[in-house]
Amino acid sequence: MQVKREDSVTSTARRAQIVDAAIATIAEIGYRQASYSKIAERAGLSSTRLISYHFDSKDELISKAIRTIYTDLAAFMTARVSAATTPRAALDTYIRSLVEHIAGHRAEMRAATEIFLNFKPEGGSAAQDAATDLAVLGHVEHLLVKGQESGEFGPFNTRVMAMAIQRALDGLPFLLEAVPDADLGEYGDELAWIFARATRP
Repeated sequence: MQVKREDSVTSTARRAQIVDAAIATIAEIGYRQASYSKIAERAGLSSTRLISYHFDSKDELISKAIRTIYTDLAAFMTARVSAATTPRAALDTYIRSLVEHIAGHRAEMRAATEIFLNFKPEGGSAAQDAATDLAVLGHVEHLLVKGQESGEFGPFNTRVMAMAIQRALDGLPFLLEAVPDADLGEYGDELAWIFARATRP
């Protein structure tokens, strides 16, 4: 019989604590080694039953973890990009801010990479969906369309350009896996320069 969870501030805080512990554990020892016992230990829980109480399955816990990572990223990006006053400034801010966020959240990005590569939930692919949401691509494409309409950007296929920009950024966590000491500031500068030239009139 499924246990009915409490809907309270305490329960919400406990769920967030478990999710944070899951992310940290996956980042440190990898997805396949991140057992309930390891996550419970990281969260300071007395028993793995507390995880089972708050999450119906490991799929639910991992899906919540990956969505937490991308929700935090989206909030950071929205705050930065929405302050830009022109499409060109918005594109530059988008590129640099995403690199900045990844640089400042390496553990979360490593966890996201581990989940993306290894998590295969029943009945779906939540990790891949969160990472490759077409809404993200659509947002970049919208910036490019506005830039073309204002004359800031030249003529090009906006879907192709949006894909190139987003996939160049999506590859950064994988670069960090191979080269942990990569200079992300330089990476961001180079990408901003490349796409500034690629989109100019």
